[in-house]
Amino acid sequence: MVKIHGLIKEYPKGPQALKGVDLTVGDGQIVALIGPSGAGKSTLIRCINRLIDPTEGSIEFNGTEMTSLSTRALRTSRRTIGMIFQEYALVERLSVMENVLSGQLGYVGFWKSARRQFPQDVVENALKLLKRVGLSEYVDTRADALSGGQRQRVGIARALVQQPQLLLVDEPTASLDPKTARQIMRLIVELVRERSLSAIINIHDVQLAKMFTERIVGLRDGVIVYDGAPADLDHAALTAIYGEEDWEADTDSGEPAAAEVGSGE
Repeated sequence: MVKIHGLIKEYPKGPQALKGVDLTVGDGQIVALIGPSGAGKSTLIRCINRLIDPTEGSIEFNGTEMTSLSTRALRTSRRTIGMIFQEYALVERLSVMENVLSGQLGYVGFWKSARRQFPQDVVENALKLLKRVGLSEYVDTRADALSGGQRQRVGIARALVQQPQLLLVDEPTASLDPKTARQIMRLIVELVRERSLSAIINIHDVQLAKMFTERIVGLRDGVIVYDGAPADLDHAALTAIYGEEDWEADTDSGEPAAAEVGSGE
């Protein structure tokens, strides 16, 4: 379980990205974060595993206060928190398999990882994950030879090879075409449910959030302005999150265009 209380993030000479956020995510729950650019979605995701250090507030994960951990203790805690990035964060010159196995860095250490010294059971698990995400034929393919969708599948397998308890997902579909975006979201949700994980997904596409997650949290200017079921995300809720817009205009197409503002945050 993740419990966030009074989370504030201030950047030097910049805006206050988070303004006292309170959020609880239960075990096995899949939550989507939506909101316009600059709302604080990526900042919130990255504060949880302290890729960004918050200015004030509490972040408790499975009973551990993340904000007070030492460097060593933080490395240990991060083993149980998988991260999927918008820009994939792959090492381009390495193979698909090598990129996936890099998810074990927190367990085997840098030098063993550099020498490709991974336990056999870890290698076998990585192969199973690559099969599960549809990349069995690409084990030895360099990352820079993959399509965007394939790269994101590598990122998913790399996060899951950690055997995490929590998955943080930062804009997984921002650079993908609509069909691939749906496939990637469907895959993430299936894998999360198969493994009974909790997941927090920062996503700019409202329709995908409504299709694939059970709870939506809307941020605006660093504040949570909506927290509820996808079915309750009505005109008033969308206006509170994104501002005034004719939200009914795109109903027939199924794509509320203005709700996709904010792909950069």
